[in-house]
Amino acid sequence: MPWSLCTTLFWDLVLGVWGTASFVINLGVDLWIASQYVLSGRYLWAALVLTLLGLASVLLQVFSWIWLRADPAGLHESQPPVRCLALLHLLQLGYLYRCVQGLQQGLFVWQQKVPSEFDLAYADFLSLDISMLRLFETFLEKTPQLALVLAIVLQSGRAEYYQWVGICMSFVGISWALLDYHRALRTCLPSKPLLGLGSSVIYFLWNLLLLWPRVLAVALFSALFPCYVTLHFLGLWLVLLFWVWLQGTDFMPDPCSEWLYRATVATILYFSWFNVAEGRTRGRAIIHLVFLLSDSVLMVVTWVTHGAWLPSGVLLQMLLPLGSVSFLLGLVLRLVYYRWLHPSCSWEPVQVDGARSFHPLEWHQLPQNQRMICLAQNFFPQG
Repeated sequence: MPWSLCTTLFWDLVLGVWGTASFVINLGVDLWIASQYVLSGRYLWAALVLTLLGLASVLLQVFSWIWLRADPAGLHESQPPVRCLALLHLLQLGYLYRCVQGLQQGLFVWQQKVPSEFDLAYADFLSLDISMLRLFETFLEKTPQLALVLAIVLQSGRAEYYQWVGICMSFVGISWALLDYHRALRTCLPSKPLLGLGSSVIYFLWNLLLLWPRVLAVALFSALFPCYVTLHFLGLWLVLLFWVWLQGTDFMPDPCSEWLYRATVATILYFSWFNVAEGRTRGRAIIHLVFLLSDSVLMVVTWVTHGAWLPSGVLLQMLLPLGSVSFLLGLVLRLVYYRWLHPSCSWEPVQVDGARSFHPLEWHQLPQNQRMICLAQNFFPQG
């Protein structure tokens, strides 16, 4: 095996271990925070944490199950029987099973002296689904949890040590999921290298810096109007859902599950940009950016008009400039990335699912993750 291929497979395996460990650790932290709320008598806060965790987990299992059932017959030969898979998903272990399966396949191809194109493509097929599920879990659970914890801290006027742990883990998990998703999409490119260190850092930073002000604005509004934040979310979510529908998504295998996907994308768009349609995305990205920025400014203005001091005694004037600087810096890094680091390509079936060329094999014989290939074609423009 060429040294470059061996190194790539090794780092893929390391990143897979990190992603799985991060999921388990975040789950443990969320349960720990909920238990601390219960012990301190804050049952409503504990219920909110567990509700977000439960809803995200159920949706994650549904997506995983639908995709497994839609995959080509005979693709997953080493999988357990259908009843066992159904039981795993019912027990909320479907995503974790996928992570373990991806690690096993990654270790298998890394240990081979001469890995076949099929084994390499199948490893990529599995990792692409895992990356997409990780992104869903991030915006269905981690990001709302982060906004909730920040709102609780702002409302109570102090942060407990376990809340700081939750905040830090959420930020790391969110940024990692965005970077991993982008890295996974680039493996779908027919003739482009994987995401380099420089572009990885820029992509990581602009996502983190643009997400932080949005989460802060939602947290400020939630701390001030805890009874109205749900109505605010539902109102914007319906608008975003309508926008996603207008773009004519075709990601899932049937119309019913497609609406579930659109609803999930609308939730992602409430916090961050996510492209789902073909063609140049600049116009849609600008519209979404202006929309979220206007909404965030309105939420912050609402807070300012109802109280200039945070309960902790920290001047709001110290927090708002921090969010503003973060937004401006993130916007600059985003422009830098899309101007010089975002690839364009010619979509031809030369290579599928990022399988590295080693043995000659017809592209149509390899496992093709059409779901993610479609998203990659939307994400990366024609060159």
